[in-house]
Amino acid sequence: MTDLWCQTSARGWGASAELTNFLLDFGKALVEAEGLHAFLASREGTPNTAGALRCRQGVALFAGASTVPEARNQGAQRALLAARIQLARAQRCDLAMMCAAPGSASEPNAERQGFRVAYTRTQWQLAAGIRRNTA
Repeated sequence: MTDLWCQTSARGWGASAELTNFLLDFGKALVEAEGLHAFLASREGTPNTAGALRCRQGVALFAGASTVPEARNQGAQRALLAARIQLARAQRCDLAMMCAAPGSASEPNAERQGFRVAYTRTQWQLAAGIRRNTA
Protein backbone atom coordinates (compact mmCIF):
# COMPACT_ATOMS: atom_id res chain seq x y z
CA MET A 1 0.00 0.00 0.00
CA THR A 2 2.92 2.37 0.65
CA ASP A 3 3.94 2.57 -3.02
CA LEU A 4 0.35 3.00 -4.17
CA TRP A 5 -0.24 5.80 -1.64
CA CYS A 6 3.00 7.54 -2.67
CA GLN A 7 2.23 7.31 -6.39
CA THR A 8 -1.33 8.57 -5.93
CA SER A 9 -0.17 11.43 -3.71
CA ALA A 10 2.60 12.49 -6.10
CA ARG A 11 0.21 12.46 -9.07
CA GLY A 12 -2.25 14.54 -7.11
CA TRP A 13 0.35 17.19 -6.37
CA GLY A 14 0.94 17.51 -10.13
CA ALA A 15 4.67 17.47 -9.65
CA SER A 16 7.43 17.76 -12.20
CA ALA A 17 9.58 14.65 -12.70
CA GLU A 18 12.20 16.07 -10.34
CA LEU A 19 9.67 16.86 -7.63
CA THR A 20 7.89 13.53 -8.15
CA ASN A 21 11.04 11.64 -7.09
CA PHE A 22 11.24 13.74 -3.94
CA LEU A 23 7.54 13.20 -3.19
CA LEU A 24 7.86 9.43 -3.66
CA ASP A 25 10.77 9.27 -1.21
CA PHE A 26 9.17 11.70 1.25
CA GLY A 27 5.83 9.92 0.99
CA LYS A 28 7.40 6.59 1.82
CA ALA A 29 9.01 8.03 4.97
CA LEU A 30 5.73 9.71 5.88
CA VAL A 31 3.56 6.63 5.45
CA GLU A 32 5.99 4.48 7.40
CA ALA A 33 6.19 6.94 10.33
CA GLU A 34 4.94 5.59 13.64
CA GLY A 35 1.37 6.53 14.38
CA LEU A 36 0.54 7.77 10.91
CA HIS A 37 -2.65 6.62 9.22
CA ALA A 38 -2.53 6.70 5.42
CA PHE A 39 -5.81 6.97 3.53
CA LEU A 40 -6.66 6.28 -0.10
CA ALA A 41 -9.94 6.88 -1.89
CA SER A 42 -10.73 5.21 -5.17
CA ARG A 43 -13.34 5.20 -7.89
CA GLU A 44 -14.08 2.01 -9.79
CA GLY A 45 -11.06 0.37 -8.16
CA THR A 46 -8.57 3.05 -9.17
CA PRO A 47 -7.00 5.09 -6.34
CA ASN A 48 -7.35 8.80 -6.99
CA THR A 49 -7.05 10.58 -3.66
CA ALA A 50 -4.52 10.33 -0.85
CA GLY A 51 -4.33 11.83 2.61
CA ALA A 52 -2.78 11.17 5.99
CA LEU A 53 -3.64 11.62 9.65
CA ARG A 54 -1.47 11.61 12.74
CA CYS A 55 -3.00 11.70 16.21
CA ARG A 56 -0.90 12.46 19.26
CA GLN A 57 -1.86 13.62 22.74
CA GLY A 58 -5.35 14.65 21.66
CA VAL A 59 -4.22 16.59 18.59
CA ALA A 60 -5.00 15.46 15.04
CA LEU A 61 -2.77 16.58 12.18
CA PHE A 62 -4.35 16.23 8.75
CA ALA A 63 -1.63 16.07 6.11
CA GLY A 64 -0.69 15.18 2.56
CA ALA A 65 -4.10 15.48 0.92
CA SER A 66 -4.10 15.41 -2.86
CA THR A 67 -6.37 14.30 -5.68
CA VAL A 68 -5.26 13.31 -9.16
CA PRO A 69 -6.38 15.90 -11.73
CA GLU A 70 -8.96 13.75 -13.55
CA ALA A 71 -10.76 12.94 -10.28
CA ARG A 72 -11.11 16.46 -8.91
CA ASN A 73 -14.49 18.02 -8.11
CA GLN A 74 -16.14 14.64 -7.54
CA GLY A 75 -16.24 14.60 -3.73
CA ALA A 76 -13.34 12.24 -3.01
CA GLN A 77 -11.37 14.75 -0.95
CA ARG A 78 -14.47 15.63 1.08
CA ALA A 79 -15.10 11.93 1.77
CA LEU A 80 -11.47 11.36 2.70
CA LEU A 81 -11.54 14.33 5.08
CA ALA A 82 -14.72 13.00 6.72
CA ALA A 83 -13.13 9.56 7.20
CA ARG A 84 -10.04 11.11 8.78
CA ILE A 85 -12.18 13.24 11.11
CA GLN A 86 -14.06 10.10 12.17
CA LEU A 87 -10.79 8.34 13.04
CA ALA A 88 -9.46 11.41 14.88
CA ARG A 89 -12.61 11.45 17.02
CA ALA A 90 -12.26 7.72 17.69
CA GLN A 91 -8.67 8.42 18.80
CA ARG A 92 -10.11 10.99 21.26
CA CYS A 93 -8.59 14.02 19.57
CA ASP A 94 -10.22 17.28 20.60
CA LEU A 95 -8.04 19.59 18.51
CA ALA A 96 -7.28 19.30 14.80
CA MET A 97 -5.05 21.15 12.36
CA MET A 98 -4.67 21.19 8.60
CA CYS A 99 -3.26 23.52 5.96
CA ALA A 100 -4.98 24.68 2.79
CA ALA A 101 -4.03 27.35 0.31
CA PRO A 102 -6.34 30.37 0.57
CA GLY A 103 -8.87 30.26 -2.25
CA SER A 104 -8.14 26.61 -3.08
CA ALA A 105 -10.82 23.93 -3.33
CA SER A 106 -9.44 22.49 -0.08
CA GLU A 107 -10.40 25.58 1.90
CA PRO A 108 -14.21 25.29 1.52
CA ASN A 109 -13.97 21.48 1.91
CA ALA A 110 -12.32 22.01 5.28
CA GLU A 111 -14.80 24.70 6.31
CA ARG A 112 -17.76 22.43 5.47
CA GLN A 113 -16.28 19.88 7.90
CA GLY A 114 -16.02 22.46 10.71
CA PHE A 115 -12.47 23.78 10.30
CA ARG A 116 -11.96 27.54 10.55
CA VAL A 117 -9.08 29.69 9.31
CA ALA A 118 -6.69 30.39 12.18
CA TYR A 119 -4.23 32.45 10.14
CA THR A 120 -3.17 33.06 6.56
CA ARG A 121 0.44 32.86 5.43
CA THR A 122 1.69 34.37 2.21
CA GLN A 123 4.22 32.41 0.19
CA TRP A 124 6.42 34.21 -2.29
CA GLN A 125 7.96 32.68 -5.37
CA LEU A 126 10.65 34.23 -7.53
CA ALA A 127 9.21 34.90 -10.97
CA ALA A 128 10.78 33.09 -13.91
CA GLY A 129 13.26 35.16 -15.87
CA ILE A 130 14.17 37.44 -12.97
CA ARG A 131 17.80 37.20 -12.01
CA ARG A 132 19.24 37.96 -8.64
CA ASN A 133 22.02 40.48 -8.51
CA THR A 134 25.08 38.52 -7.43
CA ALA A 135 27.55 41.39 -7.79
